[in-house]
Amino acid sequence: MSATAQDLGPGISAASFSIPCSYGPLPAAAPNEPLLGFPSSATSPPRPRGLDFALRTVALALACVFLLALVLSLTSTGPDGFWPHGPPQPEDPPAVREPPPSRGPSQGVSEKSSGAQRLGGARSHFPWTNNMLSWQRTAFHFQPEKNWMNGTYGGTRPPTSPSLPNCSFSLFPCFPPFTDSNCSYFVSPSWWARDAWRDAGILWRRFSLFQILMGWYHLFYQYNPDSAVWGNITWGHAVSRDLIHWLYLPLALVPDRWYDAGGVWSGSATLLPDGRLVMLYTGSTNASVQVQNLAFPEDPADPLLVKWTKYAGNPVLVPPKGISTLDFRDPTTAWYVAADGAWRITIGSKDARKTGLSLVYSTKDFYKYELLDGVLHAVPATGMWECIDFYPVETEGVKGLDTSANGPGVKHVLKASLDDDKHDYYAIGTYDPETNRWTPDDADLDVGIGLRLDYGKYYASKTFYDQEKKRRVLWGWIGETDSEQADIKKGWASIQTVPRTVVLDQKTGGRNLLQWPVEEVESLRQGSKAYVGVRVPAGFVVPLDVGEATQLDIEAEFEVDKDALEATAEADVLYNCSTSGGAAERGALGPFGLLVLADESLSEQTAVYFYVARNADGGLRTFVCQDELRYVPDPALNPTPFYFPAFSNSHGGREECAFSHVRKQGDEYSELRKFPGNCRSSKANDLVKRIYGSTVPVLDGEKLFLRILVDHSIVETFGQGGRAAITSRVYPTEAIYGDARLFLFNNATRGHVTATSVNIWHISSASIRPYTPAEGI
Repeated sequence: MSATAQDLGPGISAASFSIPCSYGPLPAAAPNEPLLGFPSSATSPPRPRGLDFALRTVALALACVFLLALVLSLTSTGPDGFWPHGPPQPEDPPAVREPPPSRGPSQGVSEKSSGAQRLGGARSHFPWTNNMLSWQRTAFHFQPEKNWMNGTYGGTRPPTSPSLPNCSFSLFPCFPPFTDSNCSYFVSPSWWARDAWRDAGILWRRFSLFQILMGWYHLFYQYNPDSAVWGNITWGHAVSRDLIHWLYLPLALVPDRWYDAGGVWSGSATLLPDGRLVMLYTGSTNASVQVQNLAFPEDPADPLLVKWTKYAGNPVLVPPKGISTLDFRDPTTAWYVAADGAWRITIGSKDARKTGLSLVYSTKDFYKYELLDGVLHAVPATGMWECIDFYPVETEGVKGLDTSANGPGVKHVLKASLDDDKHDYYAIGTYDPETNRWTPDDADLDVGIGLRLDYGKYYASKTFYDQEKKRRVLWGWIGETDSEQADIKKGWASIQTVPRTVVLDQKTGGRNLLQWPVEEVESLRQGSKAYVGVRVPAGFVVPLDVGEATQLDIEAEFEVDKDALEATAEADVLYNCSTSGGAAERGALGPFGLLVLADESLSEQTAVYFYVARNADGGLRTFVCQDELRYVPDPALNPTPFYFPAFSNSHGGREECAFSHVRKQGDEYSELRKFPGNCRSSKANDLVKRIYGSTVPVLDGEKLFLRILVDHSIVETFGQGGRAAITSRVYPTEAIYGDARLFLFNNATRGHVTATSVNIWHISSASIRPYTPAEGI
């Protein structure tokens, strides 16, 4: 069937819907509209009037009985006043918390609950105060005003030159509320925000569509307009001039058709050479079948793209033979193959043996598609591939490339979000459009078994090509690790990372990517403080006097004592950030780094650190780690417990810590006093806390370098210029507002560490607010 613009149905007023709607919906479907081979879903017949009368009569009688009982109870007082049997006694707390309902898998998407309530053991949730919860809202990361958000879908601003050839941009990256190709820290207005490219809109956990159009970056994200938990997934929409300051717009797409009644999920956008914008997104039908649908701007000349129209011929793609109806989602931005005169997209899935794979479709008009033979790539035992991202990078140079670029000097990155373990993996390789195959450069670092984009709380990411600044920009969805009850109380859930540039690391021979916050983040820097040559002895903590430390941009460079480095001969081959004792586990050459979001007594603190280990062959491996976790090590392995803030010991069933507060006078350190306390990122008991990290390449002559962005409840770390990234959600109860502090620490057992330079900037808040038509564009 040939589809044209005339196939799009006439728009109707958004006012006719109970939730905000910014596109002109199509006429209502016929009662017996077909559903992909499933039985037709006819509407229920109206109830007879006689039945309605009977129901009303019963309801009225029950109300009268209730009122009579209430009057009798108020007049029958006992010896204790109004209570005839004495005042009510407090109920005993439940022995174990009830696990929360699972959110997502039964609808055919990954689990959206944090799992915090499944920890068990505690008799009640932590008594969060409004003051604590208000502090958690970020200042310069994108998030909605309220409710749930996940993945984003992003795009790019159309080039100022209309002659730019074949520019394709991903509009809906992965899960809402992420941007497709373009993402930045974005938190849904209030309820639930999700990834964007897999589930349209910045909603719950992924970014959505992010494109730069007529001077505006557009961010679409998965969003729940009704609650701070996942569900009722729609597409939120926001615009920005600089990826930092955002304006919320009306909802872009809502689930109001049979082909997306179960949710408007992730998608991507492609900007065609003639300026047309095409949005392809996954819809979950009223029978929970995952299908691909088209949407277009109702007014392409509108710089804000406020209104959207769904294609009358949706769905344009249904699950092919051999693919489950629940495993067919998250289309990528299209790339152009000149030899075919056609565009290609890839969609994530898995087979019956849990082999993760990416299907490839070819299209010339975005209405009709051909499934190409084979798959772009597949990796056994990796499970469902969500939010696939596929894009080129330069092997020489630091500029970003248009999604359709290929040829000499170009490698391709294939990234998948693994539903099984909720991490984003990538690999670098070579793409051959003739065979429709992508091959990794190193099979040991293949998708799902090798490198990760971020080793912390991070999922459903998506990139886009910014043609104005010739860069590729990455967004990621950062879910919550607190309890669902806390999210409901504070009224929102999930945020977006700051947007990051992505280039190939040429110094390591192209074996990994480099990620770095976009330069626009630096426009928020305010007064700075610099430290040079700070010597931190083994087992010491050094406070850095920067005042309130809740919104910071930190750059720190370290050198390990050369004598200690040469004297350390024993191998430490088993060290791993996640399975270690975290910052409390002392080694000869680490851990050392910074304590962020710490209170004065260090009873709460999050450690960001390096750990240097020697291999069996005598070589060195360097780890960059982030520790949110309370840890109780064996005292026999920690002979000097009173010199490190994260050390904890068990006494009579309660955990205790002790810290050494030191002061530097000239080149000497003196101990002021020790603090008892609990070692953890938060004293709350209803959180998921982990130790994150990975090895990071360190070349000869390089110093150890960290950049850390602290923004209330999120900490983003970039090691060695962005070779490794770690993101944490942190929920302190005392290290908040003016009580948040910053420290250097060295918990190694041998030798000192020198912080050769530490530069700290306070970061101002970004302007993220609703758009009002009165202010114009």
